[in-house]
Amino acid sequence: MSVPENKTSPKNPLKGLFSYEWILKNITFFLFLSVLAVLYIANGHMSDRTIRRINSINAELKELQYVYKTLKSEVMYKSEEAQIVKAAEPLGLKVSKDMPVRIDQ
Repeated sequence: MSVPENKTSPKNPLKGLFSYEWILKNITFFLFLSVLAVLYIANGHMSDRTIRRINSINAELKELQYVYKTLKSEVMYKSEEAQIVKAAEPLGLKVSKDMPVRIDQ
């Protein structure tokens, strides 16, 4: 008895599994897997880029919050009555001590 040609021998059962014909028959599946791999890699790169962008925007937001708080405190300080009087003195303006007079018609 001899071993038929189309069957694999018991010594090497994987010989027919990765044959040229099998690869050609499954080429569409391999292409599908390749497209999935490319999409997976692209998705990883896009998520890394998005995370870097979010981090830079958060850093910029913190810096702008510091600037806002600094400017707000300066405005609050300069809007105090004593600071306004001090700023108006060089212009020759001073606070009136008299009560306002109401004009009746």
